Amino acid sequence: MKGLGGLEAEVMDVLWSATEPMSVHDLLATLSERKQFAYTTILTVVTHLHEKGWVDREKRSRAYFYRPARTREEATSQALRELLDSSNDSAAVLLHFARTISDAEREALQRGSRKNRRT
Repeated sequence: MKGLGGLEAEVMDVLWSATEPMSVHDLLATLSERKQFAYTTILTVVTHLHEKGWVDREKRSRAYFYRPARTREEATSQALRELLDSSNDSAAVLLHFARTISDAEREALQRGSRKNRRT
């Protein structure tokens, strides 16, 4: 994901997969299945993600619980938008990209386009 470091992306992946907000302890437990991290490392990462607007947090008792500020799909769409905006010819980039999409992706675009025309 554009704008995310390696560990930030791992934390976001865990949060996007979660069914409810997670504390730093919850994140640490999930992430420790892959690697060992210090509590303070994960605390620093989610604090930065909050400052960057990637996660929302709510205080429960003495701990914060974190959840994604937007869905994985919304974040990916925003990253694609930023890539297109960074190009000198976004239409050409989009056309080149369109040549690489699968039939299922093409059908999804057509369904979305029809739906947008109706609203």
